[in-house]
Amino acid sequence: MTYTAATTSTSDDSVSTSGTQPQRASHAKAIAAITLGNGLEFFDFTIYSFFATIIGKLYFPVEGQLAQLMLAVGTFGVGFIMRPVGGVVLGAYADRAGRKAAMSLTLWLMTLGSAIIAFAPTYASIGLAAPVLVILARLIQGFALGGEIGASTSLLMEYGSDRTRGFYGSWQFVSQGLNTVVGSLLGVALAAMLSTHALESWGWRVPFVIGMAMGPIGVYIRRHLDETLPLPAASDHSPALEAATVAKPVREIFGTHMGSIVTGVVTTIGGTAANYIVLFYLSTYAIKILHMPMSLALWASWTAALVTVICSPFAGSLSDRYGRKRVLWVSRVLLIAGVYPAFMVINAVPTVPVLLSVVAVLGVLVAFTAVPNIVMLPEMFPREIRATGMSIVYCLGVSIFGGFAQFFATWLIQLSGNTLAPAWYLIGCGLVSLLALPFVRETAGRAID
Repeated sequence: MTYTAATTSTSDDSVSTSGTQPQRASHAKAIAAITLGNGLEFFDFTIYSFFATIIGKLYFPVEGQLAQLMLAVGTFGVGFIMRPVGGVVLGAYADRAGRKAAMSLTLWLMTLGSAIIAFAPTYASIGLAAPVLVILARLIQGFALGGEIGASTSLLMEYGSDRTRGFYGSWQFVSQGLNTVVGSLLGVALAAMLSTHALESWGWRVPFVIGMAMGPIGVYIRRHLDETLPLPAASDHSPALEAATVAKPVREIFGTHMGSIVTGVVTTIGGTAANYIVLFYLSTYAIKILHMPMSLALWASWTAALVTVICSPFAGSLSDRYGRKRVLWVSRVLLIAGVYPAFMVINAVPTVPVLLSVVAVLGVLVAFTAVPNIVMLPEMFPREIRATGMSIVYCLGVSIFGGFAQFFATWLIQLSGNTLAPAWYLIGCGLVSLLALPFVRETAGRAID
């Protein structure tokens, strides 16, 4: 089979010793393009969590505010059900057609999902069809993000060298934090400027309209990226070859890489639970449990996200220097030890300064435990199946323990009557995730192709 690949650079700072690298004038521009496009997708997906209380009221009119919240955050989790499916389908597409093609497709799918939510009539207007539309939109978005995470992280990693992959891969988490910063600022601004009636009638739809409009911009930003996957020559595109190429990544992963899948999924559980509890759920927790105004509580998400954006590149560089496993182990143990006291403090002194201080500390630990984790996953697989493998492992770990983290946390509060219950969830996930770490191969500073 004949392959065409981009020209390889000869700079020691830009060339990986582990495979073919594309020619690129500016790595900073490449990181920006991938990060901005990825952030736009996560903006569409996570803005839902900021307005979960309003969406619950408008689309799930059941008795009790806590029940409404459970249905709303449960629907947030529904989107994660499709992530493994999207990971398999779009990941295989990224390993066949290239990273760029897959990332453009995921952006268009996210745009469609945002458009459905932005213009979906409420339960009062069309009855049961209203929550069905919201669920459909969440499924589409989940499918899209399932493929996006593998393609974009693989592309970032393949732009780095054996000595810098942690730093490059950390920008995947930076992009997620950036979307949370922008989304929470937008939520705070809307909550501050609009009356409660205006916010509930139309104001909450504004971020989804913005997300829908930003999709084409993301596609444009990414179109000048260099492809890092050697692609088949035009003469090799026969139907039989196409079918075999599509099936190969999935067949090979489940045939010869099951050990990597299991250890990767278990390790991911702790990082994703921490991410979704600290970055997304604590704002909702502050509104419903601590009874803070929405305009103030959303600053918790903003603070946590800003801290992760700042700390993530340092966490990636630290993992390049000292190893992924060592940085992940230390930070995750500290997070497990600190999360219960953190919840005790914000319940004992439920003020905004205390909440933001606690969230900032937790945000630092989340960055240093999540970044080496997410960097480590694509390094487990060879280049030709990397996007598929990364997507499957990450999405399986995130789908249940991250996507439904807010639901489980709220359910535990309702079941136990204890407002500290979300800490139990995070501690349990963290402890389980550490069990697989001894079986994970250290990849920092080593050739992966």
